[in-house]
Amino acid sequence: MSLQRFTDKAVLRLIVLGLALAVSACASNGSSGGGADGGRAERQAAVDPRTGEVPPEVLTMYEQAVAVMASGDFLDAELRFKEFLLQYPGYPGAHVNLAIIHVNNDNDEDARAAVDAALATDPGYAPALNQLGMLLRRNGNFLEAEAAYLKAVTASPDYALAHYNLGVLNELYLQRLDAALQHFERYQAIVGGDEQVEKWITDLQRRVSASQRTVNIAE
Repeated sequence: MSLQRFTDKAVLRLIVLGLALAVSACASNGSSGGGADGGRAERQAAVDPRTGEVPPEVLTMYEQAVAVMASGDFLDAELRFKEFLLQYPGYPGAHVNLAIIHVNNDNDEDARAAVDAALATDPGYAPALNQLGMLLRRNGNFLEAEAAYLKAVTASPDYALAHYNLGVLNELYLQRLDAALQHFERYQAIVGGDEQVEKWITDLQRRVSASQRTVNIAE
């Protein structure tokens, strides 16, 4: 059966939306609670790693860069994030955003360098681990991609995008329907209301059930 999946650029738009929502939440209350595509790590993208607070000048620059990125002006966004990192190099979220921009420009080499820079700042930063998994999957390294996604959900269990990507990876590339179903269900439990993923869950439940019946008959 052929299922229509999000393209990398569609997933990119989802990530950008999540980043924008995460920074907005951070600006309003400094919360570290979960979110559709964010979770704690995303909300800390503009938090001073030394004090745990959000310096106003940092937040303003970061929000402006994210807003430009969300509008689709990746050239301007890239310049803004590079300028941001010249002044505030210790924020892994800015490195991840640069990686996303490089992926959009089909520049995997620079994307990997940006991800590595984010992980050098914070080895457990879930968005960077998720982006690493996406890069590895794009290059056919499926088991390494799985390991990166699993590290992301271990570091941040409510990081929805990594569960989504694990669902896609397990169903389409690793042919593990049970695992795909588990991660899509987890994604849906976190974000809620994703009608397309709900259809995939229903289809996977049917296919898993049919596979189990086949095994029982064979036995």
